[in-house]
Amino acid sequence: MFATRFAPSPTGYLHLGHAFSAWTAFDAAQSEQGRFVLRIEDTDLTRCRPEFEAAIYEDLAWLGLTWERPVRRQSDHMADYEAALERLKHLGVLYRCFKTRKELMEAIASAPHSFSGPEPVAPLPEAEEAELLQSGKPYAWRLSLVRSAEILGAQWDSLGFEANGHWVKAHPAQLGDIVLARKEFPSSYHLASVLDDASQGITHVIRGEDLAEAAHIHVVLQKLLGLPTPIYQHHRLILDADGKRFAKRNQSVTLRSLRESGTSPALIRTSLGL
Repeated sequence: MFATRFAPSPTGYLHLGHAFSAWTAFDAAQSEQGRFVLRIEDTDLTRCRPEFEAAIYEDLAWLGLTWERPVRRQSDHMADYEAALERLKHLGVLYRCFKTRKELMEAIASAPHSFSGPEPVAPLPEAEEAELLQSGKPYAWRLSLVRSAEILGAQWDSLGFEANGHWVKAHPAQLGDIVLARKEFPSSYHLASVLDDASQGITHVIRGEDLAEAAHIHVVLQKLLGLPTPIYQHHRLILDADGKRFAKRNQSVTLRSLRESGTSPALIRTSLGL
């Protein structure tokens, strides 16, 4: 059955961009007499707050949306992500990265001016890694694209997905060896999103075009873990008067502020071109 989802993070109040994305996914499900799923992506334990999660339910109900229950909260499924991470470790496609974000940025800055690729990382020699582990230095688990290609063999060259009505050949190298987990945390957005979509039977992932690149690496994870690849639709972004994306910190365009000012959902839909 046709199924799509809206998956916000409770790190602030929803804004006009969220309304457009939620309505787009909801309308698609309604038109196909399918399922509309709400997922709470609350893996950022330092920024997610209960009041923002409560506001998500209030705002979406005010927009006229209905969704399946119970709502899946990622923080309730850490064991699922840990199990998938262990499977990937067993396949030999993960390696530890001890570089901090600052060190990675310095490495990029010192690279030739023509450099425009992903973060410059690679597995460390065994002895050096053992020394860093002994010292207790934090690390992240990265997905090795080289090893992934070896494991997938002939499937690697045919990796692709349907997006916006066209077949797209996957180019995962444009994202490099992405972080899938950290020493103290079992999952990144990429791993959790792929597992949740499969677990919830999502057939159509409808989201903003700013996430279009993610599909190129998600299809790799789907193949490695034996998961289905959904159909993708990446919609336009809603921009402000200056041509910038709306952000949660811009309180003037949050759904809560619009509701409190007396603006109607119908007027919002019209303004968004829906």
